[in-house]
This record gives sequence, structure tokens and C-alpha cells, in this order.
Amino acid sequence: MKNLVILISGRGSNMEAIVRACASEGWPARVAAVIANRPDAAGLAFAASQGIATAVVDHRQFPDRESFDAALAREIDGFAPDLVVLAGFMRVLTDAFVNRYMGRMINVHPSLLPSFPGLKTHQAALDAGVRLHGASVHFVTPTLDHGPLVLQSAVPVLAGDDAATLAARVLETEHVIYPRAVRWFVEGRLAVDGLRVTVTPPEPQWLFLDTTSKYNAGEGA
Repeated sequence: MKNLVILISGRGSNMEAIVRACASEGWPARVAAVIANRPDAAGLAFAASQGIATAVVDHRQFPDRESFDAALAREIDGFAPDLVVLAGFMRVLTDAFVNRYMGRMINVHPSLLPSFPGLKTHQAALDAGVRLHGASVHFVTPTLDHGPLVLQSAVPVLAGDDAATLAARVLETEHVIYPRAVRWFVEGRLAVDGLRVTVTPPEPQWLFLDTTSKYNAGEGA
């Protein structure tokens, strides 16, 4: 039974999707804790309602990133995590922290990486005039938003979209791919070779969400 520790900063909708999938699909894992860097993070209430341990390490109480990351690591390690899951955790982590959990920390980013790393990805996609946008689950490395890709999803960019409507469509598909990627990890099915991640036995490593919210899957390259 593997232990998952999920880090959030706000409402934690991806955290909620993972918690529900873990319980309903019978993963060989449990969500051991949900930890926030803000005491007002709304997702803490949901986690507590599910009987999951919660904790807050408030970044505003620390003079620098290094001291915050050290305190956060101590809190995380108290739950003996096999996987650390970033679910809307809005902090840039130090290299030392990332290296501590290398190979066992994943994130979901709201773009088709390597396109549009960083913030304001939906507006960047609109400004670039792309026809497809999406989300990427990846292992976390010291280079921001550039770790090995586990699973991606694509959505169409529609006429009349603004950043909010596009973000809502991307979030819908994040709630599908993130639990799936976490399940692959806890089942021991992921192998990383450089920037390439394979799933054994093979499963599609990308999804397309069409305009009627029907999911169409294809084999990853």
C-alpha cells in the first residue's frame, strides 16, 4: 500500500478527483495527507471530510524559499510518502526540495508542454493562435515545467473562447488524466528513460476532449 501526499494552495479540485478515484477504483494506495501552504485553502475542508490528515505550512511565516521548503519537507516526510502530488500548489520549489523527491513527485500543468510553461497559459495559447490546448502530467525536475511527460490531454480552442472558458475546458480534462497518471505510478507501471516515460502494459498516453465532452484516446508515441 503506497502513501500519497498531496500539496495544494486553494480549492484542490484535482486533489478531490484523485481522492475520489483512489477510493472508488481500489488503488493499492491511500492519500495519507493533504498539505497546504495557505491556511485558508478550501481543499483542506474536503480532505478532512474524507478522514484524510491535513496540515498547513504557511509560506508567509518563513523568511525565504529555502527555509519554507525545509519545513515543508519535514511535514511531508512525517507521512512517509511514496509519491508527492502537486495539485494546484502555487509555489516555485527549490532545487534541493525537488531533488529530495526526484522520481516520486508529479505535477499537472495547464498546457501541452513544452509549449507555454509558467503562468497565464490559457491567454498565452489564445495569443499564439493555437488550435489545440490542453494539460500535461509530468515528473517534477529542477527545470520548471520541463520534466518527463507521463500523460497529456488536448482540447480544441473554439471561436469565441477567452482565457476563462478555455481554462474550464482544460480543467475538465485534468480531472481525467491526473488520477490516471497517479494510478499508473502506484501500480508500478511507469518507467522513465531520460525525458521519455512508458507505461507497462501499454495504455494511451494522450486524450482528446472533443466539444461534446466525449473522450477519444490514442496511443502515445
